[in-house]
Amino acid sequence: MKIVVAYSGGLDTSVILKWIKQVYDAEVIAFCADIGQEEELEGLEEKAIKTGASKCYIDDLREEFARDFIFPMFQASALYENQYYLGTSIARPLIAKRMVDIAHAEGAQAVAHGATGKGNDQVRFELTVAALAPEIEVIAPWRQERFRQEFPGRAEMIRYAEEQGIPVAASAKKPYSMDRNLLHISYESGILEDPWIDASAEDLRDMYRLTVAPEAAPDRPEYVELEFERGVCTALGHENLPQLLHELGFDGGSSGNQGERVRLSPLWVMRVLNRLGGRNGIGRVDMVEDRFVGMKSRGVYETPGGTILFFAHRQLESLTMDREVMHLRDGLGPKYAALVYNGFWFAPEREAIQALVTESQKHVTGIARVKLYKGNVIAAGRTSPVSLYNPQIATMEADPTQAYNQSDATGFIALNALRLKVATRVHRSTP
Repeated sequence: MKIVVAYSGGLDTSVILKWIKQVYDAEVIAFCADIGQEEELEGLEEKAIKTGASKCYIDDLREEFARDFIFPMFQASALYENQYYLGTSIARPLIAKRMVDIAHAEGAQAVAHGATGKGNDQVRFELTVAALAPEIEVIAPWRQERFRQEFPGRAEMIRYAEEQGIPVAASAKKPYSMDRNLLHISYESGILEDPWIDASAEDLRDMYRLTVAPEAAPDRPEYVELEFERGVCTALGHENLPQLLHELGFDGGSSGNQGERVRLSPLWVMRVLNRLGGRNGIGRVDMVEDRFVGMKSRGVYETPGGTILFFAHRQLESLTMDREVMHLRDGLGPKYAALVYNGFWFAPEREAIQALVTESQKHVTGIARVKLYKGNVIAAGRTSPVSLYNPQIATMEADPTQAYNQSDATGFIALNALRLKVATRVHRSTP
C-alpha cells in the first residue's frame, strides 16, 4: 500500500508519518506545499527520508495559490462572518488537490493529513479529495482512538520521536498555535482561547509576524496604486517600488522607475502588498467565529496585503460595476465565503457562483489609489476607462446635457409609493 502524507517536518507530522508507516505497513510518500509559509524548507527532504518516507515532494505552489485561489475568491467579495479573509480556508483545497495529483502519479491508494477531529481543516481536505478522487482513501490519525490513546499529549509525541530516531527539534510549546501562508497568519488556541484576552496588549506584541501595531506604524501615510484588468490586480505603483521589489528579491524583470506602475504576477502583488500593509499596521483581525463542526472558536489574524487588495478592488468596482450586477454578486458573497470556509471549493455550487463572479468582473478595469496609515486603508482616488460614473449627470449643479430630468422623479416616486399607500389605507380601516 502507498500513502501520501501531508508533511511539514514538525513534530506532529513527523510522528504521523512514522506512525502510519508502522501501523499500515505502507510505503509513505511525504508532501510539503510551499504556499508562502516562509518556513525553512532546506533539508526537509532528507528529514522526511530519515523519518521513513520513500520520497518527498516539495512543491512551490505560491503563484498558483495567488492566481487561482486568492484572486478569484476576492473577486467574489467573500468575507466569512464579515471579518475573516479566509486565509487558512482557501489554502487547503490547493494542498489537497496537489496531494491527489501526487497520489495518482505514484499509484497511491490513500492520502493522510494531520488535522484534528475538532477543526475545519479535516473537512476541507477530505471534501476536496472526495470531489476530485473519490476512489482514494483518506487517513486521519487524530480521529482514530488508537492514535489518541498512544499520543494523549505532546510529551508522548516527543518520547516517541526520540525512540524512533525521528529527527525533530521539539521545543517548548508556545502559548498559542500559528499557521502561515501567502495570504495571512492565523493564531489560535492556548492563551487565546479566552476571548477576554486582549490580543493587542503589549505583552502579546511579539506574537505578530507580518504587521506592526497600528499605534507603532509610521506617522507619515503611504500611497499605493493598484491597477486592475477584469477584476485582477496586474500592476502596482508606489514611490519606492523598485527598492521594495529589490528588498523582496524580485527576479521577474524590470522593476520600473520611481513612481511608475510595474506589472507583477499575482504572487508578487501579494508579496509587495504584504510588505506595505505590514509596516503600516494593516490587516489585524480578532474574532470569534463559527466552525463548521459546530463550535465557536477565537482566532487572531494578520492579512495585510489581502486587506489592501480587497478594499482597492471594491473601490474600483464602485466605479465600474452595474448596480444590479454588484448587488447580485454581493448577495452571493456570504454563501461563497461559507463554501470556502466549509471546504466546498470544488463543489458545483461554488463553481457556478464563480462563473457569475467572473462575468461580473469583465468591466472591472482601471486604477484604485489607496492611502495606508496606522492600520487604516483609505480611498484616495479611482479612475477607469470604462467608468459608469458621469459627473455631468451626478452633479448638483445645472445639467448641461439634460440627461436627467428631475421632474421625472415625480412619477417614479408615485409608482413606488402606490403599494405603501394602499397597504396603509387598508390597515387603518381594519379594526
